[in-house]
Amino acid sequence: MIQLKLSNIKIPVGSERNLKNIVCKQFRIRTEDLGSIRIVRQSVDARKKNNILYNFQVEVCLPDNYKNLQSHPDTSGCKPALELSYPKWIHERQPIIVGFGPAGMFAALYLARCGAHPVIVERGEQIEERQQSVQRFLQTKILNPSSNVQFGEGGAGTFSDGKLNTNVNSEYNQFILNEFYQHGAPEEVTYQQNPHVGTDYLAAVVKNIRTEIEALGGEFYFNTLFEAFEKSSDHIKVHCSNSKHFITNHLLIGLGHSARDTLRMLHASGLQMEAKSFSIGVRMEHLQRDINRMQYGQFANLLPPASYKGVVHLQNRGVYTFCMCPGGTVMASASEEETIVTNGMSNFKRDKPNANSALLVSVTPDDFLQGSVLDGMDYQEKYERLAFQMAGDGRAPGNLVGEFLKGQIASRHRKVVPSYPHGLYFGDFSRCLPDYAVSAMREALPLLDRKLPGIANVDTVLTGVETRSSSPVRILRDENRKSSVPGIYPIGEGAGYAGGIMSAAIDGLKTAIAISTT
Repeated sequence: MIQLKLSNIKIPVGSERNLKNIVCKQFRIRTEDLGSIRIVRQSVDARKKNNILYNFQVEVCLPDNYKNLQSHPDTSGCKPALELSYPKWIHERQPIIVGFGPAGMFAALYLARCGAHPVIVERGEQIEERQQSVQRFLQTKILNPSSNVQFGEGGAGTFSDGKLNTNVNSEYNQFILNEFYQHGAPEEVTYQQNPHVGTDYLAAVVKNIRTEIEALGGEFYFNTLFEAFEKSSDHIKVHCSNSKHFITNHLLIGLGHSARDTLRMLHASGLQMEAKSFSIGVRMEHLQRDINRMQYGQFANLLPPASYKGVVHLQNRGVYTFCMCPGGTVMASASEEETIVTNGMSNFKRDKPNANSALLVSVTPDDFLQGSVLDGMDYQEKYERLAFQMAGDGRAPGNLVGEFLKGQIASRHRKVVPSYPHGLYFGDFSRCLPDYAVSAMREALPLLDRKLPGIANVDTVLTGVETRSSSPVRILRDENRKSSVPGIYPIGEGAGYAGGIMSAAIDGLKTAIAISTT
């Protein structure tokens, strides 16, 4: 049999169940000659609202003597799937991994398969208990500062939309997607253009990855905070809470972007860092059915929940949508007492009535840097605390787009019922966001509405504040992925080298590969 990849297969919405027959007709293949067919990529082409199409890329098996496809422009040979090698761990001491978000998870998985018996230290709870802590906070406002939406097994991405798309063009992309599928995610994450797992599936995937690592000899220490390290000539001593101490030559630090206390400790201990740009803003919330109609027109009821993405380049700043969650909810995502932090979340089916997305304004070190590379963390925290102080009881500051654009304050919601679990306090965002961010959002919303009609509908709910889109700090490392302290390897989003589940997972994996071969 020969394997071929067939591309640019356009199918009218509603006809996708006939994919096999359409492929055979389009490429002049007799159905009896088609040994197998596998979807490689699936996307929606919605550029023409009166003719929305599915676009498929598939792999097929055909007889060795098949001739009909030789001159077709949309065929090519199939590339074999990337298969990683797992060299035997040759170092005497086990690697220590701090944090079990996507970077730590895939670093640990790879090293476990190499026989390294990695030790994973995680300040939060394992996923089963963490889910209970998060649910308790959503229902009662009682926060567990050590285990919440930001901290715990799986990292912050576990309580989000579980997006697995990335702008990183890496040979490891498909490997990561396949691992998610092999550990319990739906198969479609391996081929959709914008795959997502959803919080409900992510919890199971995270647990299954942990189970494999444990079966390969990995050790987990949950509810254990990384407190300090001592570097000697031939090892690193790692000090953790609960009187836990470890000796290693390879310390991988995958903190996530909210571990401010640990970042302060690392900075005081001599790790070189730099301040970096991040973003600040609010969450926008629309009715999902309106977004579906905006994107798909008459085909809205035939397609999965629609998403959107927009950016406006103002004179001095960029304003953009981020982490759009179709059919989801706006989450209470604080990790510190008396702060408000928002984020978006959805389950796999994306079947809630609202869609939400961050509306973010770029922040550069020039906006906050006063002398310390950690000033960005203090800047974020300042506005999170101001947001809490507006109501003082856990309600988030909110407004409607119609009033916001006029410099007014709405008295209540209208068409869109806010999903933030602790309720909204309608007020002036200038009390909890910098003036430049408020003015930039006012300027950008009408411009975004020209590209995405309906985004700035007067009834759109705005909920503040969104501050944790990325880390405000980067822990410096060299071309060999080593920090300024030999033996310490910063990884993932919290270290400033990723911006989402996929890029963080790839970063952790690449570091694990690097240390396993040196």
